[in-house]
Amino acid sequence: MGRVRYNIILGLGSALLYLHQEWEQCVVHRDIKPSNVMLDSSFNAKLGDFGLARLVSHTRDGHTTMVAGTRGYIDPECAVTCRATTRSDVYSFGVLLLEIACGRKPVVHEEDEGKVLLVRWVWELYGRGELLGAADARLLDGGEAGALEVECALVVGLWCVHPDSASRPSIRQAMSVLQFEAPLPELPPDMPVATYGPPAPVGGGYQSSNTTSTSGTGSASSGGHSSASDQTAHSSASSAMSSARGTRSLAARNTRSETRVCT
Repeated sequence: MGRVRYNIILGLGSALLYLHQEWEQCVVHRDIKPSNVMLDSSFNAKLGDFGLARLVSHTRDGHTTMVAGTRGYIDPECAVTCRATTRSDVYSFGVLLLEIACGRKPVVHEEDEGKVLLVRWVWELYGRGELLGAADARLLDGGEAGALEVECALVVGLWCVHPDSASRPSIRQAMSVLQFEAPLPELPPDMPVATYGPPAPVGGGYQSSNTTSTSGTGSASSGGHSSASDQTAHSSASSAMSSARGTRSLAARNTRSETRVCT
């Protein structure tokens, strides 16, 4: 692969690694795309435009937010669940890898095929064992070394855009493969189908779709239903009141008996 393009990939990955794991707080960029990558006179890559970025604690999984970013680079799961995470940044990084290696935009409109999605097209070629057919032909002129870099960029790109965010690598894992410190991952020949769903509104906020709602069973609802704990507390209070009334009645009878004995 052309060394200039591959060095751009490594420079961008290093910047993302610093933002996600090496700074005191995790920075989720949320808008990784070619126009936000700056190159100096030596073609060293710098990631810019942090207008949509968010700070997230390293111990926190995600940040609930409005959908932000650029079409074609936005993680589809983030668009549905409204949760920006490091994995959504990794998705955008993967799209950018495929774009650099293929020389094609994320969405291409062709007269004979209509709209062609870059991610799906590359994955189909990967499944047929024709992955290098997706590469920009100019990048294959560097011999075997160039072909290895192209294959690495394409496979890591697909790994990063895996529809299941839990199956995506961290940026550190992706960089280890790109720097040939780890082997290429084994991906399914067919592009997996995403299984996430939209968040369900709860109490004016949102909760993820895989969380069971407790409305109507855990707390008082607008329909007047009470929880089991409220019913138990009410029952205990009634028993206590009955016991108190019984004690007062017994005390009154004992007092009357003592009065008759004295007279």
